[in-house]
Amino acid sequence: MSNIVVLIPAYEPSAILITIARKFSEALLKVVIINDGSKSSYDPVFDEASKYAVVLRHNINMGKGCALKTGLRYIKENYHDCTILTADADGQHTFDDSLSVALSSLQHPDGVTIGSRGFDKNVPLRSRFGNSATRLVYKLFTGITLKDTQTGLRAFGSDMIDFMLNVAGERYEYEMNVLLELSRNKIPIYEKTIETIYYDNNAQSHFNTLKDSAKIYGNIMKFAASSFIGFLVDYSLYSLLIVLTSAFGALSVPFSNIAARIVSAGVNFSINKHVVFKSNSSTLKTGLQYFMLASCILFFNTLLLSFLVESAGVNKFAAKIVTEITFFTFSWIVQRHVIFKKAPANKPCISRR
Repeated sequence: MSNIVVLIPAYEPSAILITIARKFSEALLKVVIINDGSKSSYDPVFDEASKYAVVLRHNINMGKGCALKTGLRYIKENYHDCTILTADADGQHTFDDSLSVALSSLQHPDGVTIGSRGFDKNVPLRSRFGNSATRLVYKLFTGITLKDTQTGLRAFGSDMIDFMLNVAGERYEYEMNVLLELSRNKIPIYEKTIETIYYDNNAQSHFNTLKDSAKIYGNIMKFAASSFIGFLVDYSLYSLLIVLTSAFGALSVPFSNIAARIVSAGVNFSINKHVVFKSNSSTLKTGLQYFMLASCILFFNTLLLSFLVESAGVNKFAAKIVTEITFFTFSWIVQRHVIFKKAPANKPCISRR
């Protein structure tokens, strides 16, 4: 099993890290540990772990994503044609489960294998809530159902190192970004069921629920805010025009909807390009793509709105809200993955052995 390299990012770990490194080493696996800027008081743990692993060090805490990238660069330079297994430093993954995921990856070289945990009532509430939320978000925006989107136990071939290095993100958001980019590039994700372990109610975790969740959901929240602003402009102008064009009869609804959508689309495009997705692509190119998307949505939006009002008898104002919610997810997917798609950053992480 010398062709399996275990990569462990660690920030101020307990002595469990030593046991983890020793077990992998005794099984003839290569082990690479990244000390992600831990305080000097943790040096004894890393010194002992270095008997069983290569230990690299960040001078300052740079985040889990950055630590993983540092390890991947080291592996790329020093090992060839291997399977990489990323694992956590807190003992949440048993040796047998870790080995099972790595061996499963050998059977699925075309994708990434992840160790998926179950989340019953014995799992800490914040972990259950966080995983449920990310599973739902991931399902909505990729169409893929995963049992565990936050697992750090993942395995893949060394031919995927460059792909992993090009995924944006420096902290906990990196792991979610990896899953999104795998879906985006149509790379298979294989799940292997593993045991769910939490020591001391997951006290070893350095995940900051508010700050790190904000990073994970950042783009989605900004997109939602942008869409809400666009909706306010759209709905306000639509409502005003409905009143002003009441004499138009059946034409009042489609006319008001189209006019309001044109104005709000301009507002939404500007916010999404410069704030949400921060795209450097040509304004002309993205503008034309956005115009095509907006035209498509407008067409079906108007059809649905007219149907709800004229045929289903729904209130004109309530029908408008229903149609906007209907097309929200579709709009996010196209803008995120097509219109404002940008080359992922490959920001180097400074490390020292």
